[in-house]
Amino acid sequence: MSIEAVLDTIALVLVLIGAVLCLTATIGLLRWRDVPTRLHAATKPQVLGVLLIVIAVELTLRSWEALAFGIPIVLIQFATAPLAAHMVGRAAYRNRTTDEANLFVDELHHSTEQPGATGAETRPES
Repeated sequence: MSIEAVLDTIALVLVLIGAVLCLTATIGLLRWRDVPTRLHAATKPQVLGVLLIVIAVELTLRSWEALAFGIPIVLIQFATAPLAAHMVGRAAYRNRTTDEANLFVDELHHSTEQPGATGAETRPES
């Protein structure tokens, strides 16, 4: 068995795992009912799935051009997915569209009561 066949088999497995992770993210978006769990489903498996697919493409093409094309894709995914999820989650909290009864820790509670407050003023002194 040649090295090319081994690399192609690894790439095939990575594409399948990446596709399953992206599918899992989609199912999680449709299945879960509140914003925080949907955001978790949208960011965690989707970013890992895209990473695995980009690695598989690089293993298949075996060129520097593919690597130069894949690195920005992965970096942009790592940078934008958590930021977008944070902004959507914060907007959902401020619009009161989250299930506040199921929040175990509510770090934004004091920041929505008083304009300009960060919540740091209410911490007890140590």
